[in-house]
Amino acid sequence: MKIYSKKDLSENELSLTFDDISLVPMRISEIKSRVEANTKSKFLGFDLSLPVLSSPMDSVTGIVMAKELNKLGCLGIVNRFDASLKEIISDNSSFEGVKSVSIALNSQEELVSLLAEKKLILCIDTANANNKTVLERCEEIKKKYEVKIILGNIAHGATLKDMVNAGADAIRIGIGGGSVCTTSIQTGIGIGQVSSLLDVYFTREKYGLNIELIADGGVKSPGDIAKAIALGADAVMLGRMLAGTKETPGEVIKYNDQLWKKYRGSASFGVKMRNEFIEGEETMVSYKGAVKNVIDGISDGLRSSMSYMNCKTLDELRATETFVILSNSSYLERLPKK
Repeated sequence: MKIYSKKDLSENELSLTFDDISLVPMRISEIKSRVEANTKSKFLGFDLSLPVLSSPMDSVTGIVMAKELNKLGCLGIVNRFDASLKEIISDNSSFEGVKSVSIALNSQEELVSLLAEKKLILCIDTANANNKTVLERCEEIKKKYEVKIILGNIAHGATLKDMVNAGADAIRIGIGGGSVCTTSIQTGIGIGQVSSLLDVYFTREKYGLNIELIADGGVKSPGDIAKAIALGADAVMLGRMLAGTKETPGEVIKYNDQLWKKYRGSASFGVKMRNEFIEGEETMVSYKGAVKNVIDGISDGLRSSMSYMNCKTLDELRATETFVILSNSSYLERLPKK
């Protein structure tokens, strides 16, 4: 069996995703309990207790979710479809406790100006950051305002320099990996999340670029979050893992004696409601209760992973160079049996 470094994984002839790899502890751990593992980190100048960002999807992050996640030491990015983004023009108090929002390419300049004045992180929410219009808009905003900007999404590091030159402070990595994203099926675009993340990571290292990396898509469990960070991600963006919680927008629906909430992609028909090309699906997810329970579970899983790997800090976890590639049977062996 071969033990792979990050570089080995990045040079693999196949495109890899989280289910294809596993972390391998190869040192005696000095951590007695997972509570000794410290998951604190800085992201775009903010102190986080956990490097978790919520996806700016209309079925995941509204004002309520963003405020609650911020209280929990994470970062909630309010979706650009939220009516509260318009209300802020006349009532700034409604945004107290919010640190980040997403905007469209054609968002009103008055809104962008007010958000920038409040020193909120702006996420230019597009499916494809490899676009001249996206880069021009990012550059335009950075010239006018002192504000941090998240761009996305990209699947490869080939254009990372262009993102930095346009003023991007962080980049969302991953195309087609979201659970309700059909981009890869509809367009044939995208590679595995592990390969995407590593390619961008090594591009940043090679050219010494000042930009933070967000693993966005394909994350199904706390273990995937640990893998993403070990592969070099500064933060991990979640959609489905947070969907269905009390704080997500939308009502709780009772069906077949079970509770559900709606979950849909940002390019789904339900969001667009126009005759446009659709690259997202809609579904229902089981109601999960308070998002705090989900975040606590993520924190416990990440800390446990760090204790196995003898990593007391996230920076130590990011220095991990011991991975294996799993056969399909190896992956299936690890799934709980009913």
